[in-house]
Amino acid sequence: MSTITSIKPQKSKKRVNIFLDGKFAFGLDLENFVKFNLKVESELSEEKAGEIVKKAEFQKVYEKMLRFASLRPRSKKEFDNWLRKHKVYESLHEELFNKLKRLEFLNDEKFATWWIGQRIQFKFKSKRELIQELRIKGITKDIIDDVFSKFIIDEEASARKLLEKNRYKWEKLSDFEARRKISAYLSRKGFGWDVIRKVIK
Repeated sequence: MSTITSIKPQKSKKRVNIFLDGKFAFGLDLENFVKFNLKVESELSEEKAGEIVKKAEFQKVYEKMLRFASLRPRSKKEFDNWLRKHKVYESLHEELFNKLKRLEFLNDEKFATWWIGQRIQFKFKSKRELIQELRIKGITKDIIDDVFSKFIIDEEASARKLLEKNRYKWEKLSDFEARRKISAYLSRKGFGWDVIRKVIK
């Protein structure tokens, strides 16, 4: 058994540091601090201390994940990468994902719908490039096909907007050279030759 010898607030004032037998043991969020009813001179078994540390670690990671999730919608693969980057214990992953699902932060179909809408509106992406981006984000083919079936994508309009945005690149070229450069550029961006021909005309 170990004895709590000191409890000190952290700078954030949302967490406290717990000292056992005169030595720092772990940090803990206020919610769990109250939940476990911790007090100076309380005794903790090794098993109980382990349970508290796990809860504390979970809450700390969960709060950071919420901040990550609130910046913009995320795919499951992005959350997976975040967990690996921050070296979060695998034993916490399933519970973290379940909480994110309940709050509707984890939904690959909703993410794909948001991603396509944003990329068409602000980046003028071709369908081929959008599919490639979604695959990189870990979205399955079934979800990609389902989400695209709900969109009407005007690739010709996107290609024209993209060219207008980058017009300065070809303004000083001859007509022949400009057409050649534009064709190559749009091809690299994933537009088909039928769209490229219409835009160049």
